[in-house]
Amino acid sequence: MVLQRRDMTLHTYAEYLTWPPTVRYELIDGGACALSPAPDLAHQDAALEIATQVKRQLEGKPCRVFIAPVDVRLPKAAEADEQIDTVVQPDVLVVCDPAKLDRRGVRGAPDRIVEVLAPATASHDQIQKRRVYERSGVREYWLVHPGDRVLTVYKLEGAAFGRPDIQVLEGETPIGVLPGVAADWAGVVRWLPALEV
Repeated sequence: MVLQRRDMTLHTYAEYLTWPPTVRYELIDGGACALSPAPDLAHQDAALEIATQVKRQLEGKPCRVFIAPVDVRLPKAAEADEQIDTVVQPDVLVVCDPAKLDRRGVRGAPDRIVEVLAPATASHDQIQKRRVYERSGVREYWLVHPGDRVLTVYKLEGAAFGRPDIQVLEGETPIGVLPGVAADWAGVVRWLPALEV
C-alpha cells in the first residue's frame, strides 16, 4: 500500500463520496491520501486472522468487528457528515456502540483499532493515524509489525495515549477494552513470512 497525496487541496467527506471507487483514499485533516496498491497476502491473512479471532470471542456480545475497507468518519465536533475532514480505513476495528454504525460505516471513534504495518505505510500508521486516533478517542490502538514479530499497544489514558506497551508476537495478548478477549499470536504468525536470520 503506497500513500500518495491526491493534491494539496483540503477536502471533506462530501467530496470524498464523489471520487471514483477505483482508488481508495483516506482523509487526514482534509488531506487526501491514495491507498494503493493492495497489501500483500501475508498482511491480509494476518488482519483477517486477528478479526476472525475477535469475532469468534465476541459472539453474543454487542461489539462488532469490521475489516478494511470500511469508512470510519472521525468528526472533530458535531459537524455534519458532509463537513468531516478525516475518514480512515483501519485494517481491523471493533465498535461496541451501535449508535456509531450506519449504512456508510462508522461515525465516531471505534473502541479498538488494529493496523498491520506494511513498509510503505508504517510511518503513516505510526505517526499521523496514531495522532488522529488519539485525539478522536480510540480506546486501544494496536500496531502489528509482521516483519519484526512485534506488537505495539497504545491505550487511552484520559485524553491521550499512555506510554506504548511493546511485546513480541508470542502466546496471547489480552485486549484491554474487551474483557475476556485475547489475540492468539500462533494463529497470526503462521501466515507471516519466515523471519530472516
